Amino acid sequence: MSVISRLFAKLAGIVFTILVIATINFIIIHSAPGDPAMVIAGQSGAADAKFIAQIRAEYGLDQPFLTQLGTYIGKVLQFDLGYSYRQRASVWQLILERLGPTLLLTLSAFFLSLIGGVLLGAFAGRRQGSWGDFAIMLVSLLLYATPVFWLGLMLVLVFSIQLEWLPAFGYADMRASSFGALEYALDVARHLVLPVVTLAAIYMAVYTRLMRSSLIEVSHEDHVRTARAKGLTENQILYRHMLRNAAVPVVTFAGLQAGAMIGGSVVVETVFSWPGLGRLTYDSVTARDYPVLLGLFLIMSLLVIATNLLTDFLHRVVDPRVTT
Repeated sequence: MSVISRLFAKLAGIVFTILVIATINFIIIHSAPGDPAMVIAGQSGAADAKFIAQIRAEYGLDQPFLTQLGTYIGKVLQFDLGYSYRQRASVWQLILERLGPTLLLTLSAFFLSLIGGVLLGAFAGRRQGSWGDFAIMLVSLLLYATPVFWLGLMLVLVFSIQLEWLPAFGYADMRASSFGALEYALDVARHLVLPVVTLAAIYMAVYTRLMRSSLIEVSHEDHVRTARAKGLTENQILYRHMLRNAAVPVVTFAGLQAGAMIGGSVVVETVFSWPGLGRLTYDSVTARDYPVLLGLFLIMSLLVIATNLLTDFLHRVVDPRVTT
């Protein structure tokens, strides 16, 4: 199969996957208890039957379920995510306003957890049975067992309240509009530290343990024994023959965990008042804002697909034998 044919087949698979995800999201959200018309009427202070009927007619909620589904899928194919019930704004506008902070948070946490896990796992694997190995495995076990929200609150308590080193909440200082470009970037970076560490901690613990096990397994393979027989130093063997092979399962598993990391950002953004998609998801759930929820779930699905593509690229970098 030619490169162009493979590319079209991959794109067709992505489009089909997106449509299936959009359909499932629509069914799940509309099966959940709660009536958005009642919520909107309650917020407006007028909950009489006539007003509720007008709201249902305005947003198409009085249409049969299959009609609503067909209308939604048709809009998705036209890149139209609809209009927010609550905020009276385009769903695209709301999502694009929050997309940047979420990408900054999740990508920073993804690379921190992946790089940190590989380095710590390699260190522990090369010193199997040592005190360093024991300490790293103990800390990784504790991080894996710690709830994300509790870790975030403890980090705020220590580094924001007790030590006053880092800001506890938000994306930037309230005076940020008067900052220069460099000062603003540094301020955002300071606000980013605690959310990123909180989100990355549990995944770094998993990657550390996986990398350690993979490195120990690779160290007993024939090509490593051959390298030792040729007189290469242990550092040369590690960097030339072990790290890449041992990192392959870690990178693959990281791609599978990308969806969980994006989902976990909902909790982290809520804890740290981070103005991203996770916080918007929480607010939309409480308001029964169906169009925003559908748009968010679809965009998050696209982010997972994009992260998987990024993982495939990293897989090829780590393992040059992968060509498809």
